[in-house]
Amino acid sequence: MNSSKTSSTIIFGIPKFPAKYGGIIMPFLLSILMTMLVSFISTVKIAGITSQFLNVWISSWSVSWIIAFPTLLILLPIVRRLTASLVRHP
Repeated sequence: MNSSKTSSTIIFGIPKFPAKYGGIIMPFLLSILMTMLVSFISTVKIAGITSQFLNVWISSWSVSWIIAFPTLLILLPIVRRLTASLVRHP
């Protein structure tokens, strides 16, 4: 018998989102993480770690995320179809 209880909250009593929102939440989180990493690397490469690094990086990240999130929402269905055409199904 499994004694672990699955939590129905995220944090501080905030309830988890219904499963139907997974198609928005996944690209939302993916776009945040990917743009943070890519903008961090690009900012370090171009500007280096300076006293203004955090301001430059956050500015760069916010612009890239504003573009990336809607782009992911638009392209994800196309990428899923393309992937399905390239992968053998059991």
